[in-house]
Amino acid sequence: MTAETPAHTEEHHTSTGLSNEKLAMWVFLGSECLLFGGLISTYMFNKGRIARGPGPEDVFDIPFTSVSSFVLLMSSLTMVFAVSSIARGDLRGNRIWLATTAALGATFVAGQVYEFTAFYSEGLGFTTNLFGSAFYALTGFHGAHVTIGIIMLMSLFVMSLRGNLGPERAETVEIIGLYWHFVDIVWIVIFTIVYLFPQ
Repeated sequence: MTAETPAHTEEHHTSTGLSNEKLAMWVFLGSECLLFGGLISTYMFNKGRIARGPGPEDVFDIPFTSVSSFVLLMSSLTMVFAVSSIARGDLRGNRIWLATTAALGATFVAGQVYEFTAFYSEGLGFTTNLFGSAFYALTGFHGAHVTIGIIMLMSLFVMSLRGNLGPERAETVEIIGLYWHFVDIVWIVIFTIVYLFPQ
């Protein structure tokens, strides 16, 4: 790097062409694919095992979950805007889109909590039957991942307010964006398998 070259324009000289941080996130997301693959397989194996208690057709509210899913998917769009904003040096816009993405994610999690509460009141607990156990494990793990994503987004927001998140750290926002897009894509798969094809 020469004296005339700003630090944030330095290229990452690695064998993969990616920074170590971004590569680490891709490896982590690969391991997460294995985790969710196992959870989805377990759900598909056990969804019909209902010795007692309600089944999918008794508790699922497809219109409500569809709206909740739409909210989460829209958060991927706002995450794209957040990454684009910081790349342009628009720090105020970046904060707005980070907060909006976190708010949409929180709305999804709140909807999931409401859904779990409604299902429990209708007699579907974690130990009611194998379907309930597999359902809560799968969707609960995903909800936990969304919650972790919200925490990361708000951490970026606070960093920005303190002046510690400028254009030179745009890749940090991009890496968190990769995680956020991942949980959105996983939800598309879960929603399709669990809610649209319950039998």
